[in-house]
Amino acid sequence: MKPITIMMSASGSQFAPGIIKCFKNNGEREITFIGGDMSSDPTNKYLVDKFYQVPAAKDPNYVNAIIDICKKENVDIFIPQMSAELPVLLENIESFKAENIKVSMTLNDNLYIANNKLKLFDFMSKNEIPVSKYTVIKSIDDFDRAIQEVGYPEKPVCIKLTESSGARGVRIIDSTKSRFDIFANEKPDSFFISYEDMKKTLQEADVFPEIMVMEYLSGDEYDVDLIADNGKVLYMAGRRNPVMVMSITQESILERNDEAYKIAKEVVEKLKLDGNIGLDFKFAEDGSCRLLEINPRIDATVSIFAAGGLNLPYLQIKHLLGETLPDINVQYGTRLKRRYSEMFTTKNGKFLSW
Repeated sequence: MKPITIMMSASGSQFAPGIIKCFKNNGEREITFIGGDMSSDPTNKYLVDKFYQVPAAKDPNYVNAIIDICKKENVDIFIPQMSAELPVLLENIESFKAENIKVSMTLNDNLYIANNKLKLFDFMSKNEIPVSKYTVIKSIDDFDRAIQEVGYPEKPVCIKLTESSGARGVRIIDSTKSRFDIFANEKPDSFFISYEDMKKTLQEADVFPEIMVMEYLSGDEYDVDLIADNGKVLYMAGRRNPVMVMSITQESILERNDEAYKIAKEVVEKLKLDGNIGLDFKFAEDGSCRLLEINPRIDATVSIFAAGGLNLPYLQIKHLLGETLPDINVQYGTRLKRRYSEMFTTKNGKFLSW
């Protein structure tokens, strides 16, 4: 098949090697992989065929920098890998189209709903899609009312910034855990915080952010990853994540969950989402599956699906190129165990094989 060139942002991230492997190990064509990242770490260039340091997504020059690289390297498809850059790209999508550069993402305004936790919950509630109990904290004076409305202190509650990723802006308040309990018994990466410390933290905000509070779900996390075409699901599979550390999956198992599949399909269809989508769920005490948020991009642990026969990143490339899509039999039961590996460079930035 015809060789192509793709570019991905955040190519120096912790999860990039697994995602890059999905593209490279496609079994049918050569892909030249261009990486872009704001980090200047010398190992970045050894993960990809060619690396460029780029501005932050919020930098006014970000879009122009990406387009310039794509033109220079004859990039066919740009793969955005940061939630924060998606609105910026959508606002400038005509500039990419003018250069005949395909961008793999949702290209309608429903992206703003998918990318914002509060807007997503409001949308699901309005459309009678099962949603966890939640409310909004509009000011520090609203804090006590909001957490009590969701069930505190009888039940733990979860506080979230509405636009964040990578476990930023997430805390759990549990009245049964004192400050000493958290200090002595919770690991440093714990999400738990005392009522007093959470309130004090919010009081220190120069500008009060948009915050939602929802019921705390104590079960395992579960993710549905899929490819959609204007809301139509082309491929879909799920994974349960029994071991997580600060939102980073340490162990995962491909498992089917029809309840989660139904919710995912309905949300994606109503929002008319496109491309690679990851939907994060969690199990409640009664065993039901509740949608927490959407990542309208490739999920960090997507490599497990490729290992189980469903190479979602590459299948989306084929879809964008208008190629015939194959039938896939997902190998449920496939497991992932994340272990750390290292890369080394000399003081001059040269790759050190060890």
